[in-house]
Amino acid sequence: MSSRKFLVMLTADFYDNTGAGKYRDIGLSVLAEQPHVEQRVFKEHRQQIGPDQVGDAQGVIVLTPAVTAESVSKADNLLVMARFGVGYDAVDVKACTGADVLVTITVGAVDRPVAEATIGWMIALSHNLRIKDGLVRAGRWDERTKYMGRELRDRTLGVIGLGGIARKTIELLRGFGMKQPLAFDPFVNKETAANHAARLVSLEELLRQSDFVSIHCPLTDTTRGLIGARELALMKPDAYLLNTARGGIVDEDELYDALRNRRIAGAAVDCFAQEPVTSPHRFGELDNVVLAPHSIAWTDELFRDIGRAACQVMEDLSLGTKPRGAVNPEVFDRPGFKAKWKRLRTPNDTRLHK
Repeated sequence: MSSRKFLVMLTADFYDNTGAGKYRDIGLSVLAEQPHVEQRVFKEHRQQIGPDQVGDAQGVIVLTPAVTAESVSKADNLLVMARFGVGYDAVDVKACTGADVLVTITVGAVDRPVAEATIGWMIALSHNLRIKDGLVRAGRWDERTKYMGRELRDRTLGVIGLGGIARKTIELLRGFGMKQPLAFDPFVNKETAANHAARLVSLEELLRQSDFVSIHCPLTDTTRGLIGARELALMKPDAYLLNTARGGIVDEDELYDALRNRRIAGAAVDCFAQEPVTSPHRFGELDNVVLAPHSIAWTDELFRDIGRAACQVMEDLSLGTKPRGAVNPEVFDRPGFKAKWKRLRTPNDTRLHK
């Protein structure tokens, strides 16, 4: 067996131009406790990871760059591309599988912070927080009577996607006195939904009945453009749309039109079809929308927990153990991956691959 260390690379966007970390804690202590693991950082940030950046690494922890077929075109040693988060729409999973490279996400690490942010936005929208803040800043105190809020009590939440984030949101909302949540998720059955206190319905029924429509599904070929003109027209005129998932799921032209013409009460938007947004966005013209730069759920705890999960993937692979969060688990059965994993396993490990 090889006696070299298990090399883990981090994309450069975890650090600023001086090499200082941008975030308080990204979980690297997990790897620091493993003497057989070596950590390095890409020398430069690119929109797409280049094969020259991967080099001889066994694992790469990816923050924002895209992973393309070219990225894994020389993956003789590479075992895993570990996404720092749960979205993987910027990863060519098929190409990774073909190159015998595992793709992982940090399952569960984002549930609590995104759920808290979702609830915070629900309250901010229904209580006209942005507008009322503006009234004070502009000295328009007497206009406050025009902007009566609405409580969460007796309202209905509809979640599109009943994964970990949606389930945690429903759990945290207990105590607010809301009606039974509705859920649309073609990969979940009624019994599972009921176990999480939700009622499984069609997308159309959810849109018609919900006071808050919150999107918690991944961006795929099936969900791209899922919410367009027809779907927005089904929503109540006093309902709110919240998107903490991916921008491409919602047709931004149609959402802008619906908000501008008050066909729905408002929206909260954390993610956009084109990112980053580096000039004033048209949604900013509207007073019935709250915005965030794909970071509404960013907390010190979030980055710590995501980092620990991503680093645990590296530790597990280095010790010959299958990690959590595999997007393409079929790669474990590919002869090329098996051979590469066995060859690159730490020499101190005596366990069989599990």
